[in-house]
Parts: sequence; C-alpha cells; structure tokens
Amino acid sequence: MDDALPRGVRVALDRHAIAVDDGTVLFGGAPPRMLRLSAAAAARLRDGELEVSDPTSAALARRLLDAGIAHPVAAPAAAIPPASDVTVVVPVKDRVEGLTRLLAALPSGLGATIVVDDGSADAAGIRAAAERAGAVVVRHPEARGPAAARNAGLAAARTPLVAFLDSDVVPRPGWLDPLLAGFADPAVALVAPRIVALSAQGWLARYESVRSSLDLGADPALVVPKSRVAYVPSAAMVVRRDAAGAGFDERMHVAEDVDLVLRLHESGRRVRYEPASQVAHDHRTSLRAWWLRKAYYGTGAAPLSLRHPGSVPPMVLNTWSAAVAVLLLRARPWSLLAAVAVAAGATEQLARKLPVREPRRIAARLIGLGAVGTVAQTADAVTRHYWPLSLAAALVSRRARRTVAAIAVVEGVVDWWRKRHHPDRPGLPGYLLARRLDDLAYGGGLWWGALRNRTSAPLRPVGTAPEAESAVDAPSGDRRRPSGLVRTGEPARVIKPPMR
Repeated sequence: MDDALPRGVRVALDRHAIAVDDGTVLFGGAPPRMLRLSAAAAARLRDGELEVSDPTSAALARRLLDAGIAHPVAAPAAAIPPASDVTVVVPVKDRVEGLTRLLAALPSGLGATIVVDDGSADAAGIRAAAERAGAVVVRHPEARGPAAARNAGLAAARTPLVAFLDSDVVPRPGWLDPLLAGFADPAVALVAPRIVALSAQGWLARYESVRSSLDLGADPALVVPKSRVAYVPSAAMVVRRDAAGAGFDERMHVAEDVDLVLRLHESGRRVRYEPASQVAHDHRTSLRAWWLRKAYYGTGAAPLSLRHPGSVPPMVLNTWSAAVAVLLLRARPWSLLAAVAVAAGATEQLARKLPVREPRRIAARLIGLGAVGTVAQTADAVTRHYWPLSLAAALVSRRARRTVAAIAVVEGVVDWWRKRHHPDRPGLPGYLLARRLDDLAYGGGLWWGALRNRTSAPLRPVGTAPEAESAVDAPSGDRRRPSGLVRTGEPARVIKPPMR
C-alpha cells in the first residue's frame, strides 16, 4: 500500500511530547519512545509543526505520525474525501424517537444513509422514520445484535467510506469534516470522533458527562493498544470500506468495536482519534441500567484478551515501576522511602543511557512522569480491576482496610479536582459515589468474564516494550534512502519509563 502523505498535509507535535537538544531528540508517542532527528530534520519542525512539501518531509511526517508523537492538523482540500464518499449506517432496535433525532442531524450531500432494523417490534415506525429522511432500510426479522446490523449496512454500502452511528447519538454541527480530513492520510483506515454527553440533568448524568467510558478526552491520538487511547467506540466512527473487510465479528456481543480496532492495528492500518469532531451520546442515567452497562463493558476484556493477547491489560508496567507499585501498596514509611529510592535508582540508570546533553535532568523528568503514571495505575487497579482482591485483603487486615479506604477516597478526590474546569462536574460526594460504583461494576464484569471464559489473561499486567528510533535527513540526491529516514538499531531498552 502506498502510504505517502500528499503535499500540503501539516502535522504538529503532540502537546505531551518532550523536545530536547534544540529539537533533535523527542520523547513521547504511543507507545513511549525516543526519536532522534538530524539538525536538518529538527529545523523542518518550525514551532512544533511540519508541512509536507517534498518526499523527505513526507517521510519525516510519516515517522512522526506513526510514532504517535505528532498529529495531523491540516490537509489540502484536494486530498480530503467529499461527503458524497460517505454512507451512514445506523443500526437500530426499538428506538424510533432516537432514530428520528439522529437522521434529522445528518448533513446534506452524503452518498447514502442506510438504516438497519435489527428486529424492532415497531418495524413500521422505524421504516417511516427512515423513509422520511430519505434513508434505505435493511431489516432483520429477528434481532442478531449490533455487529450483525452494522455488517448488513456495510455490505449494502457502495461508497469508499462508511460512517457507523448508533441510534442513541446526535452528531454536533460540523462533525464530519474533521473526520474526513483524517482520510487525507492514505494509511488511515478508521477515524473516530469524541463522544460527549447529550445532556447533563441529574448527578449521574453529570458524572457521565465528565467521566464517560466513551469519552476519550480532548487530545487527538493515534489509537494503539496499551496507550492513552487504546480503542474507539463504535457509537460513532468512519472507516474505509475496503479496510473493514467483513466488518465486525458477529460472534461478539460486547467489545466488537475494540476487536475491529485491534485487527486493523495488527494489519498495519492506522486508526486515529479526532476530538475536533464531536458526537453527543444519550447516556444511560437510571442507576440500574447505567451500572449494568458498566459491568457489561467489563465482560468484554476476557474475549479480547484471548483474541489479542497482551493488548488489553489492566496495568502496563516495567521492572522499576512494578517495584514502586508494590512498595506503595505496602503503605509503610520504609516502603515509601524505598519507592523513592527505586525511582532515584531508575533515574540514574536511565541517565547513563540517554544520548542527550543533560541526561540527569531529562531522566528525572521522564521517571517523574512514569512515577505519576504508576501511582495512577496502582490506584485504579486497587479500586477497579482488582477490587475483589482488595476486598478480601480488607476483610482480614486492618492495615489493608485503611490503605484501600485511603486510596478509594484520595483517588476519587484527585480525579474530581482534575475535572474542576468542566461545567457539568457534579459535587464531590456524588462524584465519589458514582466513581466507586463505576469501578465496582466494571471490575465485577471483568472478573465474571474471566471466570466464564476460564482465563486469567485480562487480569494479568504486562510489561512495556519501549523503543528508540532515529530520523535522519538523507543527503540531497541520495537514492539509497529515498525516505530520508533510517533506524539506527539503537537498543530498545533506552527508554523505559511509561509516560502515561
């Protein structure tokens, strides 16, 4: 596949990327890595941005994008597919009102709209709503599940791109344009928008508005397993029809969207998350339905772990961060001092390997970021993924009870404080209650799925696989390196701290 970026595409460094030594060394990406640039390559990144103007800049932009260390910010109009290249597929079952609302929000100029009625009781109502909007209807006499419904629409589509929209979403104005711009990159197979809340009435709705499992944040990302954005939900996504193949696995009734994303990644296709596009989701806000849905999400980890080993772990740790996590959980003065000592030792060890001008300063910064990630992962694991073990420990140990209680409160307060600028944030008591109920539901579903599938795979942490690369401008006229980039073969152990 020719994945050369067209002229005029502009990329910008991720806001979390760290540039040192006059921009010739970059840290960041997904997964975290070190990227070394020649002085000429660094000079092309003016103010953290690069515009593709020739084969060398195209190759450099490709390296930055594929490392997850930069993201596309603009593309020439000629390279962006038109809306007429898009077929919208809407799977629906017994949601006439939601379907009507969604179809009314779709833009004009689309290639087609296909509504797949997955065994609705009110088939006439679904058909009437679809026909009023000029949509084609495909009907399953009996419900076959969302994966089968989406696949039926995918099979009926004739355009190069297919947008999947669930019947409980409402696209915000202008949602399609940023997604189409992502396809200016020929290597991109799927682009997904940010999922935001349709309304925030009530404490649980307000919690979902700031902490939904579907909302992956305000920063763009390359979607990569074990990274900050490891999946995108099928509530809203646009995919190249030829890349999707047969589509979603119909044997899966949960996490089939994550499975598709992982399969695309494993095949070498790129998947991007683009929060400049927003689609509002009508979140469940009745306590029982909300809690059961969270537990349902948790059950998907086991089949995913069996299909894609190591891709959906509860924790991602390397040797030093695992030691810090264990010491922190001991929650004693000596163990806290030991955790600091381990981090200090890791800093010194990393500093000896970093080929930068101020290795100790940079190493301290990287280890500090890794330590913050380790603390966050550990707290999350105690209250979410491993809460049955935390409960068992608390039942037999007073120290464990105090530790678990402290983590549950402090983690919730810190998480609530971090959302302080969100206008819909609920009060602290309601947020803490919802946060812990969320954890209990997901963790319960996680363990139930592991037991039902007879596997411990979704419960096992995995280690990091850090990388080190070099990007070097080729001399003018050098035909041996047309990309202008070479790998140095530098040991992958150079960068170890997980920057999460």
